[in-house]
Parts: sequence; structure tokens; C-alpha cells
Amino acid sequence: MHETRSLAGSADALAVHLDDAIARGSVSATVEHSGALAIGDARMVLRTYERYSMTGSNRVTLSVSILAVGDRMEVSLTTSGGSEAVFFKINRFGESAFMEKGLQALDSFARR
Repeated sequence: MHETRSLAGSADALAVHLDDAIARGSVSATVEHSGALAIGDARMVLRTYERYSMTGSNRVTLSVSILAVGDRMEVSLTTSGGSEAVFFKINRFGESAFMEKGLQALDSFARR
């Protein structure tokens, strides 16, 4: 699953907010990777979260890419994992729930 959003504000503040809302907002969620890249005024802040999905009995990931120039941000969220099948996805409940958690975190940041 993939979603994008346009936001305004600090990319660093958004990353801290996501860490709090996603990683600390779930018993099994962890930050698996964090990093940042820059070229000139453009910055890319990266996060990968992972958690256990009770509904799918497996682990799912949520990758977040924040492209920031000044106070403008383009945010990309992508989920993966969460399937029980070998050749195609049968169960997307865990991915859908993790994506919803990420979108809620972005919405709460935007309302601040």
C-alpha cells in the first residue's frame, strides 16, 4: 500500500512526532531504520517502522520518506509484509491498519 501527503512545517519535528505516534503508540512497533540525506536546500528524512500484526499473525513494515525544502514537505508512506501467501497477497489487514496509524499521525501533525 502507498499513500502521499503534502504538509508544512519542520521535517525534524515531523520525524519526532511520527516516532512518538507510531513507535510509542503500539506495544510491538519499533523504529528499524532512521536516516537523512541532503542536497543543497533539499532534505530527505527516512524512517522504517515494524510491528507485529495480530490479525495477520506476521510482521509488517511502514516506510516513511519525508522530502523537505524549506517548510514544505512531501511525505510518502509505504507498507509491506503482512501476507500469508507465497505468490500473491491474501491478507492485507495488518498493512491496512499500519497505514491507517501512519495517516492518523500525519493528520495530527498537520492539525498542530
